[in-house]
Amino acid sequence: MSEGVLNIALIQMRSPGTPSAAFEQVRPLLMQAAASGAQLILLPECANLMEARKDHKALVVTSEGEDIFVQGVRDLARQLKVEVLIGSAIVGSGVDDRAVNRSLLVDAHGDIVARYDKIHLFDADTPDGKTYRESASVKPGVQAVVAETPWGGLGLSICYDVRFAYLYRALAKGGAHMIAVPAAFTVPTGQAHWEVLLRTRAIETGCFVLAVAQGGSHEDGRVTYGHSMVINPWGEVIARLDHDRPAVLEASIDFSEVTRARQALPSLQHDREFSV
Repeated sequence: MSEGVLNIALIQMRSPGTPSAAFEQVRPLLMQAAASGAQLILLPECANLMEARKDHKALVVTSEGEDIFVQGVRDLARQLKVEVLIGSAIVGSGVDDRAVNRSLLVDAHGDIVARYDKIHLFDADTPDGKTYRESASVKPGVQAVVAETPWGGLGLSICYDVRFAYLYRALAKGGAHMIAVPAAFTVPTGQAHWEVLLRTRAIETGCFVLAVAQGGSHEDGRVTYGHSMVINPWGEVIARLDHDRPAVLEASIDFSEVTRARQALPSLQHDREFSV
């Protein structure tokens, strides 16, 4: 079990349509978070670019190793001596013409120490009349990941994953004491479901949930919900942003709360076989 207190920072972004422009946006926010004492800094989904227009996207998506944003964050993590979770970057799959929506954990040496490709892709028709078909351009992942950090297990997930409780239970049973939920929620689904889903996942797993979001109007016309937040293992929101603007949200998480929550409600130990 993880012990002690960890200082974290969630960087809410409004990513533009190119990795270079996105890095220029995030650089001062990363420096601000590190200067405030954050040991682990988290970025949202699609941190390196938000671009739905296929012709524009084809011009800017590169391999992970060539992506200006990814390499810039690695260099900055090394300089600042902090760990950074790139909530996700849209990079080439190297398999076909689809990209992957990939979470990358960068350690304080600037090395990528964990990768997770989003498993559940957002194919939905939202209440505002918009249609999303992420699977048309993104190759789904097949492997859940609990990343090892100096503070214990960090479960990796991305946005739409939050609607699939079995993934979060598996992460908790696989050693996670905190779970990242980088996201780019739509406004109608964010207003209806964002907080309640996050609090539920924390309660079910006895984990801290670190939910860092995109927010506001993007260059491609998409509008995201924002409202980044941190939830403790009892399901209480301990830090939040009540807006959709770029900002840094700071919090300290005490891992003794994981022990207390799981001792009070040891549901992770009570699985039963059943049929339907």
